[in-house]
Amino acid sequence: MPRIDPLPRESLEAFEPVFELVEATMGFVPTSLFAMGRWPELLQAFAGLAGRVLGPGEVDPGLKNLVSFVSSNASGCRYCQAHTAHTAAHQGVSPEKVEAAFEFETSPLFDDRERAALRLARDASLVPNLVEDAHFEDLRKYFTERQIVELVSVVGLFGYLNRWNDTVATQLEALPGTFAASNLRGHGWEIGNHG
Repeated sequence: MPRIDPLPRESLEAFEPVFELVEATMGFVPTSLFAMGRWPELLQAFAGLAGRVLGPGEVDPGLKNLVSFVSSNASGCRYCQAHTAHTAAHQGVSPEKVEAAFEFETSPLFDDRERAALRLARDASLVPNLVEDAHFEDLRKYFTERQIVELVSVVGLFGYLNRWNDTVATQLEALPGTFAASNLRGHGWEIGNHG
């Protein structure tokens, strides 16, 4: 049961262009946006930040979604795990690679560049934060400073979303829930197990 009731989409008409863009990118509009709509200025600010961080940049969108998926897994946010897994697949990452993301250190589906980014995502999302200088030394082998800022921004954005959605008990939408139940069974996902 959500702790903050989301508003109906129709009551947030001013945000329809944002919702349409999100829907085109993710395949659905997250319920969390409708709850944020209770404070329209927050929704406006969040939409701008999320659009900048997750929108076009120098880092491949598939990798950014895997970073957000691993970050959400490390934080334990099932809502965001389902979203980011679904969105990664929606943007062309194979379901096999999405499922193997939890084993990125050893899976042959990942190269050293991806491992450096996913290691940052995992370790920055744990409490306490486990990032060390060595993480950045490794990242600099594969990424520019600008790209590293982009990767850290993805982790930071999902730190907010993981806390938001777990705290307010955001109801998971059917599309990402079904995707997770079908593709992440080896990680405890079942229909109805999205809490």
